[in-house]
Amino acid sequence: MSRIELAPQIRDDFERILDHLALHDVENTAARIGEIIQAVNVLETNPLIGRPAAGDKRELIIGRHSHGYVALYRYVPEIDTIFVLALRSQREAGYKKS
Repeated sequence: MSRIELAPQIRDDFERILDHLALHDVENTAARIGEIIQAVNVLETNPLIGRPAAGDKRELIIGRHSHGYVALYRYVPEIDTIFVLALRSQREAGYKKS
């Protein structure tokens, strides 16, 4: 099982997401955060599940529509570690509603 390390700025990303959810009176905030954490934890057993991104990074797509987020990460197989670098809403990451 791979190890997951969160970059220090992930805390800011979670705070920004929580602020956004509070601003829009989302009822199940804890469940939303739980979904994000659960999805990131999948990387422990499937570190290459995310699609390739620039600079040897990968993107894990989490949920969809208003529940959609993207986790940017890098997997280093030599030390079997996933470094989660950023967390954004899909719209914030540039994905448009289709």
